Amino acid sequence: MPKAKGKNRRQKYSYNLNRKRLFRSARRRAAPRIACSHIRHAWDPTKSVAQNLADMGLAGDPNKAVPIPKKKLLGTGVESDGQEQGKKIVRKPYVVNEMEYEASLPEKKSNTLSRDLIDYVRYMIQNHGENYKEMARDEKNYYQDTPKQIKRKINVYKNFYPEEYKDFIASLKQEKMDMQ
Repeated sequence: MPKAKGKNRRQKYSYNLNRKRLFRSARRRAAPRIACSHIRHAWDPTKSVAQNLADMGLAGDPNKAVPIPKKKLLGTGVESDGQEQGKKIVRKPYVVNEMEYEASLPEKKSNTLSRDLIDYVRYMIQNHGENYKEMARDEKNYYQDTPKQIKRKINVYKNFYPEEYKDFIASLKQEKMDMQ
C-alpha cells in the first residue's frame, strides 16, 4: 500500500507565527519552590531571592559567602579579609537557628532487611552453623548463592541486628546444651 502523499516532506518554518505568546505563561516569574518549611514560612514574596536569603542569614552564592582568601600581597604583609567587608544584617535569625537545630538531631536508622532474608539466614545458621559450603548445597538455597554470597548475607544480618543475632546464637547454644 503506498504512503499518504506529503507525509515524508519536512516541516517548513513559519516566520509569521508568534512563538512568544505560546511561552508567555512559562516565562512568568514565579516564587521558587522551597522544600524547607522554615524558609517557606519566612519568605517574603515582595522581595527578590537574594534579599530574602540575606534577611535569613543564608547565602545565595557560596562563592561570595565564603571567599577564598587571597595570598599575602607582596611586600606589604597584609591579608585581605572578605568577612569584614561584607557584614550584613540578619533580620530573621530564627530560620538559621531552627535549621541548625534540625541538623543536630540524630538521624533515625531506617535500614531494615526483608523478613525472607532474615528467615533464610536464621535457617542456614540453625542447620549448618558456620559451614558455608554445606549452606550452598542446601535445598532451601533457591537462588543458588555461592558460599561467599551466603557469608556476606549473614554478615549483613549481623551488622543490622547485632543484639538479635547474639540472642539467636545464645538460644542455639542453649538448645545444644539441652540436647546433650
